[in-house]
Amino acid sequence: MKSKQATSQKPASDNGEPLPADRFINRELAWLEFNERVLDQAADSSLPLLERAKFLAISSSNLDEFMMVRVGSLQMQYQRNSMVRDAAGLTVGEQLLAVAHRCEVFTNRQYKILSDSLEPLLAEHDIHRIDLNDCTDRCRDTAERRFRNDVLAVISPQAIFEERPFPLLQGLGVHLCIRLKADKTSAYDPNASLWDFAVIPLGRTVPRVVLTPSDRGHSYVLLEDLIKHFIHEFFPGREIVECISFRITRNADIELQEDAASDLMIGMEEVLESRRQSRATRLEYSEDASDAMLAFLSEKMQLRGQDLYPISGPLDLSYLFTLHGLEGFDALRNDAWPPQRIPKIDPSENMFSSISRGDILLLHPYESFDPVVRLIEEAAIDPDVLAIKQVLYRTSRNSPIVSALKRAAKNGKYVSVIVELKARFDEARNIEWAREMEQSGVQVIYGIRGLKTHAKVCIIVRREPQGIVRYMHFGTGNYNEVTATIYGDVSLLTCNDELGSDASAFFNAVTGASQPQELRHLDSAPTTLRKRIIDLINAETQRCIEGQRAEIFAKINALVDTEVIDALYRASQAGVEIKLNVRGVCCLRPGVPGLSETIRVISIVDRFLEHARIIYFRHGEDSELFISSADWMPRNLDRRVEIMVPVDDASCREKVMNSLLTYFQDNCNSWEMQADGSYIRSQPGKNAIRAQEQLYERACQATEQIRQKRRTTFETHEPTDHR
Repeated sequence: MKSKQATSQKPASDNGEPLPADRFINRELAWLEFNERVLDQAADSSLPLLERAKFLAISSSNLDEFMMVRVGSLQMQYQRNSMVRDAAGLTVGEQLLAVAHRCEVFTNRQYKILSDSLEPLLAEHDIHRIDLNDCTDRCRDTAERRFRNDVLAVISPQAIFEERPFPLLQGLGVHLCIRLKADKTSAYDPNASLWDFAVIPLGRTVPRVVLTPSDRGHSYVLLEDLIKHFIHEFFPGREIVECISFRITRNADIELQEDAASDLMIGMEEVLESRRQSRATRLEYSEDASDAMLAFLSEKMQLRGQDLYPISGPLDLSYLFTLHGLEGFDALRNDAWPPQRIPKIDPSENMFSSISRGDILLLHPYESFDPVVRLIEEAAIDPDVLAIKQVLYRTSRNSPIVSALKRAAKNGKYVSVIVELKARFDEARNIEWAREMEQSGVQVIYGIRGLKTHAKVCIIVRREPQGIVRYMHFGTGNYNEVTATIYGDVSLLTCNDELGSDASAFFNAVTGASQPQELRHLDSAPTTLRKRIIDLINAETQRCIEGQRAEIFAKINALVDTEVIDALYRASQAGVEIKLNVRGVCCLRPGVPGLSETIRVISIVDRFLEHARIIYFRHGEDSELFISSADWMPRNLDRRVEIMVPVDDASCREKVMNSLLTYFQDNCNSWEMQADGSYIRSQPGKNAIRAQEQLYERACQATEQIRQKRRTTFETHEPTDHR
């Protein structure tokens, strides 16, 4: 299905006038604005020091992915047609120039925060990055032993020869480039020196952070600095003129051409290999590199000036994640917020009993993801469970859910799993899981041709005295118990028969590659979800025109789709109150007179990654509330299999609605979007409200209330059901 973004017609406002041409913000610049908010956390002196270091690492990892995917995509577009314009009116060339400028400014700010603030403060707290040219003899001796024992025997240099292809270097890996004085002279000028070059890939075998002895605290040297200090050991008898660090980023926006792939798994393995060999999109290098060194590297990587990034510090700031995990520095990290157990789930009974008493809604990571894992693990061994059907988009390295699904198949249950092999950067892991599950007897389906299956749904079919009952989990996040402790998501556990009927029809349509049936309660992409969202927005618009109160509140990760944005603009022109909590990219301009005066857009950046999608429409006297796997982007609405689920249970509605409204009250970690695409951080004033902290405190209070109740209530042991 093609995206509906490209259109020659000018959308009209509610009064029939064309909407302004400059009503959209460029997607790439909007994403960089989001990463700027992440970097703001690294600069925030009110945060614990190691948390600031972690945010700096996150900003670095985010930028890496942006360079791999978004810049890679723009560069390919530029080769095809450089004059194509985006919704904001920028050509591909203009976007590349604007992105390069913003990334240069951003990178400079990253390293200024590191050098001027974080590293001096870390040193004050006895976390030192050592300079081997200026350290104690004991430290240098230890470093030399580590080099000879752990590095010299493992890592090897690779000489560069003009007559041979340049070696294939790993994207995002740190490398050293060495310039050596040649043993020969020029045939044209006997007095002119010639140069040889060599490359040393650091690889992943030797840890990047190398510990060194310290009288107190923690001292370390980075692997590249250790090798540089002893670089002569690799080239005995040669004169080393220069040694610098560099890193390349490769284009990862390489998708499978499914029409040409007879076997999806083999095709995905070919995609992974293609990414390994794809062209470079960025070269980072030590800023003290000579002109000769830079000319050599940029020529070999075939990169232009705007793709070259001189770095005034260690390349690849993800090593700061290692520092964040150091033992003995708890005072420099956030206090632990262990996920809470919710009162509705009794640990002494099985999950089916808990869910059968009523729908259960979990707010992660404030509330534990364990009930979701428990549900699948119990289903794997429950003699009354007949089938398990599940979509796996991303999961953890040692997934208990995958283990439970394999166990269920071995126990004779009908297990059908959609494994999305095209989940970017998780392809290799998903291929591995798919093979393991197939070997265990699981029916594995590799998604749908031309689409990514991104819905989060699990259906468990159980035989009970009253007949067949379907127990379901619908979520906004992945089936990953690790990220469920750091991502803000929503889970709905239910055995609602109407939702079960829709869920089964949805799943069977996906696995059977058949015409999707019309669903009564669920909406799915790419069939009905786009139309449903726009219809709901238009309904609020019409109510407002008729003089009724109309509201739209939404929490999503990205707002890019121009049709949805235009519908929101028309709703605002009619007077609908619109509050949007958009974590990342937002291409809508809020607060523009005559266009979006009633629209407010905020973004929350705090200790947990905001990931939940929650959508509310006032809908007259009968409000509608949904959770969804989809953001409001063309890829989600047109090119992915997604699902939107109504939340109808009264207690669940109240819980999720309270969480949604709490975000709009945040004045500690909330940024408010301006009409020009910039953001202004909210100021707490006298009444500080931090949404994530409030949500966690509520979860703790609910847990404590049930604990106190059980202390004052006598509970008898009931006979065990031995059916």
